[in-house]
Amino acid sequence: MFWHRLSDFILKNRISLLIAIFIGTVFMSYQVTQIQLSYEVARILPSNDPDFELYESFKKRFGEDGSVMVIGIETPDLYKLPVFNGWHALNQDIRTSPGVQAVLSAASLFRLVRNDSLRQFQVLPLSPLPLTTQAEADSVRSLVASLPFYHGFVSDSAGQSHLMAVTFDQKKLNTKDRIGIVLEIEKKVRAFGDRFKIPVHMSGMPYIRTKFTGKVSNEMVLFMGLAFGVTALILLFFFRSIVAVLAAISIVGVGVVWSLGFLVLFGYKITLLTGLLPPLIIVIGIPNTIFLINKYFEEFSQHGDKVRALNTATERIGEMTFFANVTTAIGFFVFYFASSPMLAQFGLVAALGVVVTYVICLILIPIVFGYLPEPSSKQRGQMESPWVASFLNWVNRTVHHRRRVVYAFIGMLVVVSLIGAMQIKAVGYVVDDLPKNDPIYTDLKFFEKNFRGVLPFEVSIDSRQPGRILTPQTLTKMRLLQREFEKYPEFTRPLSVVEAAKFLYQGYRGGDPKYYVLPGALEMSKLAAYAPQMKGQGNVFKGFLDSTRRYTRVSFQMADVGTVRIRELLTTLQPKVDSIFNIDRETGQRVSNGDMYDVQITGSSAIFTKGNEYLVDNLKESVYLAVILITALLALLLRDVRTILICSLPRIVPLIITAGIMGYFGIRLKPSTILIFSVAFGIASDGTIYFVARYREELRRGLGISAAITNTIHQAGISMIYTAFILFAGFAIFAFSTFQGTVALGVLVSITLLMGMAANLILLPAFLLSLDKRTRPKAFANNESAV
Repeated sequence: MFWHRLSDFILKNRISLLIAIFIGTVFMSYQVTQIQLSYEVARILPSNDPDFELYESFKKRFGEDGSVMVIGIETPDLYKLPVFNGWHALNQDIRTSPGVQAVLSAASLFRLVRNDSLRQFQVLPLSPLPLTTQAEADSVRSLVASLPFYHGFVSDSAGQSHLMAVTFDQKKLNTKDRIGIVLEIEKKVRAFGDRFKIPVHMSGMPYIRTKFTGKVSNEMVLFMGLAFGVTALILLFFFRSIVAVLAAISIVGVGVVWSLGFLVLFGYKITLLTGLLPPLIIVIGIPNTIFLINKYFEEFSQHGDKVRALNTATERIGEMTFFANVTTAIGFFVFYFASSPMLAQFGLVAALGVVVTYVICLILIPIVFGYLPEPSSKQRGQMESPWVASFLNWVNRTVHHRRRVVYAFIGMLVVVSLIGAMQIKAVGYVVDDLPKNDPIYTDLKFFEKNFRGVLPFEVSIDSRQPGRILTPQTLTKMRLLQREFEKYPEFTRPLSVVEAAKFLYQGYRGGDPKYYVLPGALEMSKLAAYAPQMKGQGNVFKGFLDSTRRYTRVSFQMADVGTVRIRELLTTLQPKVDSIFNIDRETGQRVSNGDMYDVQITGSSAIFTKGNEYLVDNLKESVYLAVILITALLALLLRDVRTILICSLPRIVPLIITAGIMGYFGIRLKPSTILIFSVAFGIASDGTIYFVARYREELRRGLGISAAITNTIHQAGISMIYTAFILFAGFAIFAFSTFQGTVALGVLVSITLLMGMAANLILLPAFLLSLDKRTRPKAFANNESAV
């Protein structure tokens, strides 16, 4: 028999196997030293997705849209001389920082003055040097108020809140250099706030991403420590041997090292998802050690032969835990087929980590415990807790005599849960995973309240003809587009070549604010004679027009209103944008192909929405795929349709109840929460396989259905309860996360696994008794042993 031969092979080749694993672990340890954090936006959409391709071409043409960090203050005293000079000094200090491309604030604005003798615009700063008198500060305030181009960008409408925008060098944006730059800027900003006793706020995609990266790094270390600590305490309680606990923890630790090594070998980096791998491997790997050690103790108690006990434990638990770990690995591996790079990386490495950790445990547990002293009677008897025995006696009585009550209770619970599940809403937010009191969240809300938000929302315009963008016809269409967007309070004022033309025209007409309008065709031709000679800070407009003048953009910022609202905006605005550019206003007919424009909405907000929807849809498919694959595995193991159906219900009921909890408690469906179902389904299936395997063994011994159920409940129940307890405690550590999605993952998976344990111990044997009380299933009558 394969498992018997494998057990013999492990015990007879202990030295060779130890050397092989040691060499492999040293190699993987070296790989772990090369591990890197991801500093880029998580890749969710596949590279061939049309929206992703549009966004990538947009970034190549105009640069990263999420490259601006914003600094905000709320004070009526900005234009008081000391504060304004401090704001000016902060502006200049940040502008000279490495990796910073530009800084815009009330202290660094410029105006345009027409010079007829040179036939060009002169670019004059509003505040060239630190001011010396309050009158100069008041003059700057008046000048800012006279320039509509800056309204809503450097100050709010009331003039109480003020903003500084820091644009990063594109080359530094997606590297670890960004972290040092952001932290240095943050230090300078907080020093300004402390000096003038003014609260400061910081946000923008570079800042949010930097803070998220730091949290991911810190939490990976925290959860690894918690996972090792919690599982060590539980193992110590079970086995009452520090040496045994250290051995088990160390063996699982080897599995963690291999898992992280795979991450590096595949060229992956640490993200919010892959950062969960170490604690997940610890939590999932520990049950392997419990099953093996418990079986070893059980066998040793029967005959006192150490080698024989280890051999039997490895043989019987090896097969059972093989199928259990395969189901868990399937729960992760299905993410590999989601076509999302982020999910595929997580699914592949997690599945490999589970399988490798199982193999390492199967090899090292019998070898290591073979060298350790024989277990004492105190250690062997610890698993036989009185309260566990009492609980299992109650389970046995309930299963045999109160099945109708069980069915009625489960039926009502499922109905109530289905009602709750229908209340689940699928919506995601950029800072969705942060608690409401987190500074990142509160600062973002500050900018949404005073400046309508900081998340990029772009309109990409391809005029299809070089030089066409700056024609009066195109500029008029762009103005109509901007007016359409003005109807929606979610958006800020736009930045575009239209606004640039209006700014130029105001300067051309002497700076009077009433001339901040789009000039007519005749005036545009006059303006063109001055505009090409613009130099200096006027080049800020180059990010809105390509060299051929065929492509341009209209840039908005918006609030973090959630994927549902953004989808509504995309669905509403895209047809309107298209009609503005491609429908003749006089005839109402579509223009000819030669006169058409390609106008598409893109930007970080649109891609985030599409990516979130894509991820949720793919994760749903992953859940279905996990159910199919694990059911197919059961079919291979059991070879009986009726038994497969019996085993499927206890695994699905906990998922339904979890969905109900999410609906009633308002936990939204998003990538971090839908992940729960595949993970929990795969792990909960372990208990089903373990129970059925032990049940088959009892039937093979010639026992009747009732006696086999009783024996299985008492024998398998102990390990199932302790394993469920460890998994519950292991996943519960994620409740300490600062990311709400991770908290939901930990709490809901913990609850689901407890319910899965209850379903496997109560509902599954109840079904088996109800359906098999007269005849033994053919699948159980053969001579094969599942253990």
